[in-house]
Amino acid sequence: MNLGCNWGAAPCELAAGMPCDALAPNAGTRADRAISIDAPPHIVFAWLCQLRAAPYSYDLLDNVGRRSPRQRDPQLTRLETGQRFMSMFTLESFVDGEHITLRAKDVVVTYAVTPQGHGSRLHVRVLFDGPRLLGQLLAVGDLVMMRKQLLTLKELAEREAAVKAR
Repeated sequence: MNLGCNWGAAPCELAAGMPCDALAPNAGTRADRAISIDAPPHIVFAWLCQLRAAPYSYDLLDNVGRRSPRQRDPQLTRLETGQRFMSMFTLESFVDGEHITLRAKDVVVTYAVTPQGHGSRLHVRVLFDGPRLLGQLLAVGDLVMMRKQLLTLKELAEREAAVKAR
């Protein structure tokens, strides 16, 4: 496995097919990221929909210094293919409550949510098209940004689940 190509994904997740695989079958680089979240899948999926508004990563770098919203906008859960996500991606496909697949110029990514115990598992696969060396460099940078994104989404989903459990 190459540096930056896996963070938290289990062997079964690495072996699983994802919707993005069909969109870039010859991608030069594949990166998987996964995290367990103590919140039900519908809450995690609703937070994924918030990526329409902001990247939820390092806001100074990838959101022009604006803080990603900490309260969900229910309107953002109304998905249609072609919608913009994080300003640079377009919604390619989705299954409500299960996955969103996004595309940018040479990048395709699927965010998939599955039940895990009383919570959820969020598995993300990013495919970088183009020269393999460039893809590997992009994967390392993406790891830094996506790790922060997934940890932020985890925190927000778990906070919402805890409030609803009271």
